[in-house]
Amino acid sequence: MMHKLIFRYFWITIFTVQIVACKKSYEEPQKPTPPPGQEIEVEIPGNNNGNECGNFNPSFTDNSNILLGIPDDAQPCILFKEKYFIDQKYYAESYSATRGTPNWVSWHLSYSDYSSGSRKDNFRADSKLPIGFYQVSQTSYQYSGFDRGHNCPSGDRTTDPNANNATFLMTNIIPQSPKNNQGTWENMENFIRDKYASIGYECYIIMGSYGKGGTGSSGYSDAIDNGRVTVPSNIWKIVIAIPEGNNDLSRIDANTIIIAVNTPNIQNINSDWRNYIVTVKDIENVTGYNLLTNIPEDIRNILKIKRYN
Repeated sequence: MMHKLIFRYFWITIFTVQIVACKKSYEEPQKPTPPPGQEIEVEIPGNNNGNECGNFNPSFTDNSNILLGIPDDAQPCILFKEKYFIDQKYYAESYSATRGTPNWVSWHLSYSDYSSGSRKDNFRADSKLPIGFYQVSQTSYQYSGFDRGHNCPSGDRTTDPNANNATFLMTNIIPQSPKNNQGTWENMENFIRDKYASIGYECYIIMGSYGKGGTGSSGYSDAIDNGRVTVPSNIWKIVIAIPEGNNDLSRIDANTIIIAVNTPNIQNINSDWRNYIVTVKDIENVTGYNLLTNIPEDIRNILKIKRYN
């Protein structure tokens, strides 16, 4: 009798353990507990946080921020850590997790984008970056001697408060020498708005940076934020301006207005951006990018060697 009771108890125990194990296997995964003062986003397929590997189908319709093409084959895939594509809705970019800055930022500009509204000045970390990417914060540039330099300018996105807010994400920012940012670069941004966008042109703009080491108000530096944010040596921009209309790609031809500029990231810089006019081909040669890829090849080849005057 005792043997039967022991045998029965043995099988009841085994059955109970199996039920508990099965129940645990179907429990909902728990969101990880963030460290104090830092949010952690759970990765959800399809939300542009690193899970779109192999499923990237960018849109190149009129007014698309990437109508001119993607210079470095960036993708919204965590495996592309050095050229991680982010669609910020009001601009698009290729982001380098190692440099802590965008490689390039691309956007569309027309008068309706900045005809009213104000600057928000709410610099902040981009919490949409995949887990494992360092989040540059609003204080990362503090006491560095470098400005928090916009790629897509706040001044190009003032009509919509959400659009202006987006320009202050630190994934849109580079360490820029104050004289470069507040002088040369601001002068060029104002010129594009006043000379073209304000009189009925729409502009497709790509801005980027490359190299290592610049000079800010506190002197030369390769990196800031304890080495986590690279200071670029050069900052470039390409602008294509066409009269407002439809079917934009088909309206770009050999006579289209194109501006290409490449400036050193230094304090001792001329405030007149025209001193730094180059060609698109010049920028390709120093960056390794393939620019303007969506423009038909015969027209593209002409525009790449065209110099603004």
